Amino acid sequence: MEETKSFNSNNPVFSKSILEMITVANDYCLFIEKSADYSRDELLNYLQKICPLIYLKAALLPDIDVEDEDAVEHFVNEEQWEGLFTVLRGKLAADDSYYFIDHHEKTHQDAVKASLAENITDIYQDLKDFLLLYLKPLTTSKENAVRDCKRLFETRFGYRLVNAHTAIHYLLFTEGEKGEFSDLFL
Repeated sequence: MEETKSFNSNNPVFSKSILEMITVANDYCLFIEKSADYSRDELLNYLQKICPLIYLKAALLPDIDVEDEDAVEHFVNEEQWEGLFTVLRGKLAADDSYYFIDHHEKTHQDAVKASLAENITDIYQDLKDFLLLYLKPLTTSKENAVRDCKRLFETRFGYRLVNAHTAIHYLLFTEGEKGEFSDLFL
């Protein structure tokens, strides 16, 4: 079994970009875990600022060579996910639903209905799994955490960040009644 390598600033798993991603991911996860304590507006204002930061920091993650590809673990279970989702959905109420164009679809013409609460919780799950795996003492755990986070950013939570951010911007800055915006096609 591999022993933890002592802290070495030259080791890529301790690079500045990774440590910054850890900081931003940790802040997001702590906030989402306490989202029941915040108002809808406080939640939206926080998300409006953190989503682009997460996107930027995840986009700057380096490619990491992994010694043991089987060291990937996931920690957020279905019960935890459901609990956070339920709180967020209740807080967002009628503002939870939004539409976007899914560019993976061949037609690109039909809007897809999405849930802000689901997107926020999915992002939480990916980032919390990243943090908890990175905190394990083995270097291979850290390598896998970074590689998996980068892969999930490219294939999953990066899309959720962008789509959710557009909906959040609409909710914060659209004049008039702030209710469900089912007529908006993002």
